[in-house]
Amino acid sequence: MAQAGPSRPKKLANTSKAKKPSLKSSRSKKTAAVQAVDILDKAALEYDAPADMKSFADLPISDLTKRGLKKAFFVDMTDIQAKSLPVSLKGKDVLGAARTGSGKTLAFLVPVLEILYRRKWGPQDGLGALIISPTRELAVQIFDVLRSIGGYHSFSAGLVIGGKNVKDERERLSRMNILVATPGRLLQHMDQTIGFECDNLQMLVLDEADRILDMGFQRTLSALLSHLPKARQTLLFSATQTDSVSNLARLSLKDPVYIGVHDSDNASAMPKSLEQHYVLCTLDQKLDLLWSFLKSHLQSKVLVFLSSCKQVRFVFETFRRLHPGVPLLHLHGKQKQMTRLATFQRFTGMKHAVLFATDIAARGLDFPAVNWVLQVDAPEDAETYIHRVGRTARYESAGKGLLFLMPSEEEGMTQALAKKSITAEKIKIRASKTQSIENQLQNLAFQDPEIKYLAQRAFVSYLRSVHLQKDKSIFKVAELPAERFAEALGLPGMPKIKFLTKEMAKKRKNASYAAVTPEASLAHRPQERSSPDSDDSDDESSAAEQSSDDEDDPAGTAAELEASGNKTKEDRVRTKYDRMFERKNQDILSAHYNKLVDHSADRADSDDDFITLKRADHELPGDDALPASDFISKRKQKMALSKKALAKSAPRGEKLVFDDEGNPHKVYEMKTAEEVFKGAEDVKEAGRQFAEGERGKLKQADVADKAEAKEKKREKKRKRKEREREETGHGDDGGVATFATVAPPDEDDGYVSPQFDLPSDSEDSDREAVPPPSKRTKKSDAERSHVHDSLEDEEELALQLLRQRR
Repeated sequence: MAQAGPSRPKKLANTSKAKKPSLKSSRSKKTAAVQAVDILDKAALEYDAPADMKSFADLPISDLTKRGLKKAFFVDMTDIQAKSLPVSLKGKDVLGAARTGSGKTLAFLVPVLEILYRRKWGPQDGLGALIISPTRELAVQIFDVLRSIGGYHSFSAGLVIGGKNVKDERERLSRMNILVATPGRLLQHMDQTIGFECDNLQMLVLDEADRILDMGFQRTLSALLSHLPKARQTLLFSATQTDSVSNLARLSLKDPVYIGVHDSDNASAMPKSLEQHYVLCTLDQKLDLLWSFLKSHLQSKVLVFLSSCKQVRFVFETFRRLHPGVPLLHLHGKQKQMTRLATFQRFTGMKHAVLFATDIAARGLDFPAVNWVLQVDAPEDAETYIHRVGRTARYESAGKGLLFLMPSEEEGMTQALAKKSITAEKIKIRASKTQSIENQLQNLAFQDPEIKYLAQRAFVSYLRSVHLQKDKSIFKVAELPAERFAEALGLPGMPKIKFLTKEMAKKRKNASYAAVTPEASLAHRPQERSSPDSDDSDDESSAAEQSSDDEDDPAGTAAELEASGNKTKEDRVRTKYDRMFERKNQDILSAHYNKLVDHSADRADSDDDFITLKRADHELPGDDALPASDFISKRKQKMALSKKALAKSAPRGEKLVFDDEGNPHKVYEMKTAEEVFKGAEDVKEAGRQFAEGERGKLKQADVADKAEAKEKKREKKRKRKEREREETGHGDDGGVATFATVAPPDEDDGYVSPQFDLPSDSEDSDREAVPPPSKRTKKSDAERSHVHDSLEDEEELALQLLRQRR
């Protein structure tokens, strides 16, 4: 114990000496880290960027971010990054605008990581940064870049987009520090997900803000901003600056620093390595020109923009069946989320391919090494053109753009591009190099009903997209060759365009109402009698003037005109009849109405009859009576002539059948007596002869059958009598019975005669003489032979006894 006692303090002393340096080192590391973060924060706030700064290493950012950038091969900064990063790292709001492909994604991802790192953000602090993207594909791309450069940080990041399971997203939302989302799904989680709070939000990033507003998310974005705290840093980036973006910046940003907004140089708007061209072609030549282009650029990566989802699907399905010799893909908003992501990733990794897409692929998506961007359908404005053509010539790489314009679109589009300092060179396509596919499309539509259906939908959707465009100087539906376009799609005829029909009817209706306004009726109110042929018949007085030509008392009519002419609209009460006379077709109804109504009641002073409508005491002349169609409004006439009404009243079609000679007949056609009885005697005679022949054959067969049946019965009767005779012992040997074995009767062959074996009279008498054996006496053949043997023994025994007695 004594030896062990002093040894223990030594061990304790040794362990205490070993632990003390580790505690000091951990504390010193934490203190050093905190001091480093404070120094970094101070350096970022006081940083003044030099004019020649190009590398990310020169920025006051953490080593973790620098390592992530280096790992993702981001070394040098672009112009937008060099201008915006020093400002955004200081915590100021930024409104940035730069051309597509200039690196705006890193311009807001680096500040997101650095601001949260400098503020020591942890998992328990909740959501610190929110990044909103207009499309799902762009949100996925931003999330991938965030993962690549933020791998050395300890932040948790999440992706919230439509098309995925909401329950799985709800479980992870409360643990997210950085969230990349689309507006619709984000607002859904804010309203429905319990525990999802944004009270501590530090940064808000709006990428492609103009597109977010153009896609109809303005109300959604306003609702999102109402959920977010006001004390935050906001970064707003877009390739183009519009009035809506400026209004949004005024509402959501506080004292923002404008980066790249005032740059009007063409080099800053479009990259120098981009070649821009446009070609003139008619609407029915677009698909031929597109097919010929793809056949001559099989070793290129091409992105083709169309105006609607149905057009994208039609072109993809038809070209896929025609086998151009290059892989084809399509991307549009009606696809499922997994399909869209798979298409996006496939096209990103392919070297030679063609992607047909809508404007969903026009914003922010980074497709590497795109050689050509074809805009088969004209963009809605110059901003959309910039975004579309910006999918190529990214990061100082070369690219080409080709715009298909119709003659009616050339002037308006070139002027819109000129306002943005964009010049596209006009080129011509050789007719010898163009291949027509109209016949092939017609064959496909004839053979495959799905292709025909897609062609019809594509036709209607294109015309609808042109009709809904705001800039009518570019998009003119009336000048489109609709019938020729339908033939170019392979359709046998032009589909009905209901929305255009409704629109034209609405315009005509509004024009008719505008022509009969109260001001117009007051201005055109005649004070003197006019001729019946005049067009100024917009009120009751002019109607009375027209009806006065058919009356017998012009003096009374003049008095009515004087009385009605002195009244103004303000003095008298307007009735439904006044409105009726103000219609355009009043010349039809007013004359007849004046014949029916006794106008003397208007001049009467009786108080009891001021509501009563009195009729004139005369009959309507038969010759001058108007047809019934004149008393029906145009709307009811149109309804009566509609397809639905005609289908009810129209005669039904009749089904016809054709005889051997090819003559048509009704299915239930009534024949004349001559046709019915013509040749009836011959038919009856033939039937009678046939019946007689068949009857003779039946008689012969019946006689043969009866004879055969009788013969069989006789044989059966003979065998039965012989068998009974042998059983009773009455033979033909002089009264001496001989017990011999009886052969078994022949088996019945199962034949049944036509008369069902009914017994005859002779057979009945025989049966009475010889009664049938009872059922109890029936025995098998073996039993009968045994009985015979026992009787013979008894006979022998009886004879021996008689001999002994003698």
